[in-house]
Amino acid sequence: MFRSIFLCGAASVALVSISGPGWAQSHPLTVDTVVVTASPLNGSTNVASITSKVDAEEILQRGGSSLADALANVPGVSGTGFAAGASRPIIRGMDANRVRLLENGTSSSDASDIGPDHGTPIDPISARSIEVVRGAATLRYGSQAIGGVINALNNRVPLSMPDKPAAEVTTAYDSVSDASQLAVLGDLNLGDFAFHADGFYRRAENYDTPLGTQANSFFRGTGFSLGSSYFFNNEASRVGAALVQYDAKYGIPGEDAFILMRQTKLVVGSSLDMGAGLLKTINIDGSYGNYSHEEKDPLAGTINSTFKNKEFDGRAEALLGAIGPFTNSALGIQIQNRQFSALGKAQNYLLPTLTQNYAGFLFTELPIGNRLHLQASGRVEAVKVQGTPSTGIYTARDYTPLSGAVGLLWEINGAIKFGVTGSSTARAPGQTELFARGPHDGSATSETGDPTLKMERANSVEGSMRLRFAEFTFDGSIYRTSFDNYVFGALTGRNCDEDGVCAIGSPDELRELNYTQGGAHFRGLEGKAAYDIWHTKGGILKIAALGDYVRATLAGGSNVPRIPPWRAGGGLAWEGDTLDAGFQVMRVGAQNDAGVFDTPTPGYVSVDAQLAWRPFARNRAIEIALIGHNLANEVVRNAAALNKDNVVMPGRNIRLALRYATN
Repeated sequence: MFRSIFLCGAASVALVSISGPGWAQSHPLTVDTVVVTASPLNGSTNVASITSKVDAEEILQRGGSSLADALANVPGVSGTGFAAGASRPIIRGMDANRVRLLENGTSSSDASDIGPDHGTPIDPISARSIEVVRGAATLRYGSQAIGGVINALNNRVPLSMPDKPAAEVTTAYDSVSDASQLAVLGDLNLGDFAFHADGFYRRAENYDTPLGTQANSFFRGTGFSLGSSYFFNNEASRVGAALVQYDAKYGIPGEDAFILMRQTKLVVGSSLDMGAGLLKTINIDGSYGNYSHEEKDPLAGTINSTFKNKEFDGRAEALLGAIGPFTNSALGIQIQNRQFSALGKAQNYLLPTLTQNYAGFLFTELPIGNRLHLQASGRVEAVKVQGTPSTGIYTARDYTPLSGAVGLLWEINGAIKFGVTGSSTARAPGQTELFARGPHDGSATSETGDPTLKMERANSVEGSMRLRFAEFTFDGSIYRTSFDNYVFGALTGRNCDEDGVCAIGSPDELRELNYTQGGAHFRGLEGKAAYDIWHTKGGILKIAALGDYVRATLAGGSNVPRIPPWRAGGGLAWEGDTLDAGFQVMRVGAQNDAGVFDTPTPGYVSVDAQLAWRPFARNRAIEIALIGHNLANEVVRNAAALNKDNVVMPGRNIRLALRYATN
C-alpha cells in the first residue's frame, strides 16, 4: 500500500512540475549544494546519484551524540540505535561492512563494524558538515561502501587560508536526558600558515521514555583537535597535519556494562597544484588511528573485555585534464592496514586479526553533447585477512575484489535532471564475518564466523530525478541491488552461555548468531520535496515532505534481518531574517517483515518542531533555538537494533541551543 501511494505521489509531483506551463522559462533556477565527497572533479552537480549534505546548523538542531542522529532527516539513512554512544548509520538497509565511515576523506579507524555496541569516535557537533554519497563516486573510498559513504568534514587540517581570525561557540541542553553540551572552534592565519583548533564536551544522563527511564543509557564525551596547514604557490598548494583526541564513556541499554572508549588520531593532508598541463593536482591524505575501548562491570568494578584497533589509511589521487573525449579524470591508490586485538573475555569472541588492503581506482567523466554527462569509476583491490576462527587454526584469506560503476545524467533544460547508475561491486568478508568465535557480552550475542566465506558481489541499478525551480525542488531515487553470496548474521533461535553451550529455550541471555551467505535482493525508493508557498521581504513560508522505503529478502524468500521500516511525512517551515519556525510530522511504519527469530516492531508517529531566533537581523552571528523531538511522546523501538526487545528510544525532548560565531 505504501509503495503505491509513495510512487504515485512522487510521479504526480514530478508530472505537475514538468508539465506546468512556462515553469522552466519564467522562474529562476535554484543551485545544487556541492557535495565534495561525490566527485574529485566538480562536486555533486553532474553526479547521477542523489547526494546529501547536512550543515552545522542542522547538526546542532538535531542533537544526539552520533552521526546517525545528525542524519535522521536524510532520506534512506537511519541508525542502529543500539546506545547513545553507539548508533552507526544505516543506508538503504545496509550497515557495518557496507557503509564506509570517513572523517575528512579517511577512515574513522574504529571498531564500530565489529559490534553494534561499539561507538564511532566522531562527535557530530565537531563537524562543519556531514555528506552522504552513493553511486559511482563511492568506489574512490573502498568496496566497503556498497551502501554508500558518510564523510564528516571539520577542517581540522585547514583546506583554505582564513581571511581573518574566526571563532564559534555552541551550547545546548536536552530535557529528555538532562544533557548539556559545549563546542568551540577557532581558525586563524599567521603568515603562510593556517591554524585550526576545536573541542567539545557532552554529558547526558539516562534518558526518559514513555515507559520510564531507560537504565544505563547515559553518555559522557570530550574531544579536541589541533591542526595546521602551510600554503604556498600563491595559496594554490598546501600541506598540513592535525592531532585529534576523542574520549567517551557510555552505557549499554538493556545490559549492566558500560564502555570506556578513546582514540588518538594523526591526520595529514596535502594538495599540490601542478599547473595547467595534463596533471592538474595531486592530493595526498592519510590518517593513523589508535583506538581502544574497555567494557566494564559497574558492580564488580572489573574490566570484562578490551578491544584495540590500530589502523592506517592512506590515499593519493591525481587529478588529470582532458584525455581524448574524457574531460576530467582522477587516478589514485589507497593503502589500508588494520591491526585488531581483543583482551580479557573478548578473546573468546575474536582473537587478533590483521587486515591489509591495497587498491587502485579510477574516476572519469565524459560529456555526451550538451545535455548528457557520463561518469565511470573502477576499483581493483588486493585484500588479505588473517585471524583464528572457532577451529583454532590460524587462517589467512586472500581476495581480489574488482568493481565498476557507470552513471549517466541527462539535463533536460537545467531545471530537470534524470540519472541512472549501474554498478557491480565486490567485497571481501570482514574479520568478524570470518573469524568470530564466541560470546560478545556487549551485544548479548554468541557469534560464529565462517572462514570459508566467498567474496560478496552486489549488482545495483538506480534511477534518480532532480527538479530545481525557484519555488519547488524535488530529489527522488528508485533502486534495486541483487547480491551474490550476501553475508549476514543469522539468529538461530538458540540461547547460549559464556562457554558457548547453546540450546532452544535456554534461560541464558546470549543469542546465537552465525555468519552465513547466500543470494539477497534489496529494492526501495526515497525522496524529498519542498515548495515555497509564500514569499515576502521578511522571509519564505514553505512546505516540505520526505519518505523512504526498503524491502530486503533472502534468496529463499525469508527476510533480511534488522531492516528499517518505511517512513513518510512532512511539515511547514517559515524562514525569515530574524526568525525561523516549523514543524514536521513523520509516520514510521511497523516492521512486520522481520528476519527469522527477529521481533517485529510497531509503527509510530514522530512530531518535531523548532523555533530559531536571531535577535540582530543584520548580524546572524547569534542564534537561539528551541527544538522539540517526539513531542507526542510515542513509544519507539528501533527495528534495526539487536536490543530492540529490551530498549525503548528517547521520549519527548525539548532542546535549547545557542550559537555564537564571529563575522
